[in-house]
Amino acid sequence: MHFVYLHAFLFALWMLVFERSPWPTLTLIVSLEAIFLSTFVMIGQNRQAAFQQSKADSDYKDVNTLLVENTDLTRAVHELTQDVHESLLGDATTPTAEPGPGGRGSG
Repeated sequence: MHFVYLHAFLFALWMLVFERSPWPTLTLIVSLEAIFLSTFVMIGQNRQAAFQQSKADSDYKDVNTLLVENTDLTRAVHELTQDVHESLLGDATTPTAEPGPGGRGSG
């Protein structure tokens, strides 16, 4: 907004001190309006960009939280599955124990 205030002051000073006919003054007023409009558009874009960045940061945190939760749940399900297999089938189904020549596991 400092940009807008500075230009408004400079245009007012120019019109009051240096201009004698209305046409250059009218041109300056139209130019001032264009400066205001473009500045307000830029301010709006900056606010929108800040809002989008804030939303993106929030979404990123949410996704990371869900990823950690899903990873923890997947590990818990895997551990529970292993426990169920061990309790129902015993140690005979472990992949590291292969039957040896005598029919017993090697490990």
